[in-house]
Amino acid sequence: MSSDAIQRLRAWPRTSLAALPTRLVDAPHLAVALGGAPARIHVKMDAETGFALGGNKVRKLEFELSPERIEGVTHLITTGGPQSNHCRVTAGAAAHLGRKCVLVVNGEEPGDPRGNALLHRLFGAEIRTVTGREDRVPAMDAAAAEIEAVGGHPLIVPLGASTPHGALGYALGALELADQLAELPPVERTWLFVSASSCGTLAGLLLGITLLGRTDVTLVGVSADVSAADMRTGALDLATAGASLLGWDGTVPGDLLRCDDTQVGAGYGIVTPAAREAMALFGRTQGIVLDPVYTGKAAAGMVDWVRRGRVGPLDRVVFVHTGGHPALLA
Repeated sequence: MSSDAIQRLRAWPRTSLAALPTRLVDAPHLAVALGGAPARIHVKMDAETGFALGGNKVRKLEFELSPERIEGVTHLITTGGPQSNHCRVTAGAAAHLGRKCVLVVNGEEPGDPRGNALLHRLFGAEIRTVTGREDRVPAMDAAAAEIEAVGGHPLIVPLGASTPHGALGYALGALELADQLAELPPVERTWLFVSASSCGTLAGLLLGITLLGRTDVTLVGVSADVSAADMRTGALDLATAGASLLGWDGTVPGDLLRCDDTQVGAGYGIVTPAAREAMALFGRTQGIVLDPVYTGKAAAGMVDWVRRGRVGPLDRVVFVHTGGHPALLA
């Protein structure tokens, strides 16, 4: 039964890293700026998870770096781009937990590090550079072998902590959000908009919604780089694997999920005019700062859906703010 799975999820051992629960804030001025239909727009402020400047990776790492999984571990190894939020949070977690960290970074390293690239170094991470994305996994494996050869015990954290364990972080986050929504007036449908790339956050939210039996919630993943088809496959696969960890053998329904890749633009990390407009809208109407890589594009997707009337006027919108502020300072 899903109730048993929910109990196991709530009791699952995890390492406390995030400041929870994060706020669910009203955005009435944003709703007015978008024409007032729907009138109810809220922002789930996971930019304020609090550890290593916050963001969605913190919830996932609480489960990925659970006490039994990091017992005896001397080094955390992970990968990403030069401005990776995931690398930043993993490096911060390593420092916080008294472990060393190796970051395999693809792409040219900045001569004057700023933003996340600077934070990677402030957290004491060893930076290893590779040419392309296809080189990342072999380089992580090589780093792990070197550490083991001198008596260390490395743990490789996959890109974005987008694993079945990591997805449990956002399944629990969905339960947290449901408790907050229960304090608000009821609506016919709630639309959750969230940025998606490696799909761990999207998968976790989908799993949590499914376990709660919330057929009145539609989850919209807005891609920062991947195709809609890959997003759907990745989210459903990870959500199903997370359900298996919880001992739940039900079906994760794909009809609760919408995948939008119309905001990718020229590619990952390349800001679009629509994202710039959405960032300005959130900033001037609500004082909420978005980033150009992930949340700016996700907000552009949300704005587009509202303007096109794809969200009913009596429905409710929740924008899940997944952080990423250091990109503005890079």
